Amino acid sequence: MDIDLKTIRELLAVVGNTDITELTIESGDQRITVKKSPAGSVISQSMPAEIAPPAVAATKPAQPSTMSFEPKAAAVATAAKEAPMPPAPESAPAANHVPITSPMVGTFYSSPSPTAPPFVNVGDHVNVGQTVCIIEAMKLMNDMPTEVAGKIMKVLVENGTTVEYGQPLFMVDPKG
Repeated sequence: MDIDLKTIRELLAVVGNTDITELTIESGDQRITVKKSPAGSVISQSMPAEIAPPAVAATKPAQPSTMSFEPKAAAVATAAKEAPMPPAPESAPAANHVPITSPMVGTFYSSPSPTAPPFVNVGDHVNVGQTVCIIEAMKLMNDMPTEVAGKIMKVLVENGTTVEYGQPLFMVDPKG
């Protein structure tokens, strides 16, 4: 098993959506350790297995949401730099609008089934904890609750499209 960009994204999604605080995967001379910081963000480190024992990897300082790669993983780092960025919103959001962002990489679904109406539409009022969409990751359907109450001002992604970690999905006016 080669540790590639897809594998790293899957690991980040798994750790980000579970109670797991640390996950280490080894393949040949590659090792990747994914840790969840106390604030809930995911930290990832990679190094050759024969160079650093697990205790060194666990104590090595890291910045939230960063990845470091060693020589054999250089191809993965290059692929990450060349990966397409998610499309930017068409217009700048109003100063008082707050984004609802994707907590993982996956496929965005606006409704619970193809024939059901969307969870939310532009103009709808949402409450904290209300499901606004589903994101499918690794064959699992994950309900996405909102962390902000307010009026949905814009839906930024289309149904059935792939979304990235941290990508804005909706714009909400918390005063609406």
